[in-house]
Amino acid sequence: MNQSQPPSAGPFSGVPWSLVLGLGALALIRPLLGVTGVAEAIDWRPYLPLGMTVVITVAWVAAVVVARVPRPLLTLVYAGLAHAVFSTVLGAVLSPIVRGGPRGPLTDPLALVSALAANALWGLLAGAVAVAVRAALEDRRRGP
Repeated sequence: MNQSQPPSAGPFSGVPWSLVLGLGALALIRPLLGVTGVAEAIDWRPYLPLGMTVVITVAWVAAVVVARVPRPLLTLVYAGLAHAVFSTVLGAVLSPIVRGGPRGPLTDPLALVSALAANALWGLLAGAVAVAVRAALEDRRRGP
């Protein structure tokens, strides 16, 4: 008798890893504006960083809703963590070139933990919004 087993519901199943990596990379726009000095040249503080965070969050939510990702909350938490790792590496590579010395989370282990936690929280909040948007859209499709 051949019984099929249900797929694992572990923390890594049902997560589209290519989307996670892509969304994490998309969020690099924000630190790139800082590392390259564009944010300072434009001098729209605090509006530019806040605005970019909102734009990236909307893009993340839209991506998981449109793609109908099975686990949007977990997917965006992982996207936030991916962004933290990517931006840490980016800072480690670019800050010595652009700023003349190492800067960023790799120079302070507590800052690394803080960056991972903050970006995971960002993904969690964006994921909660995505879950709410998806539920609202499904309710609308079903009708009254």
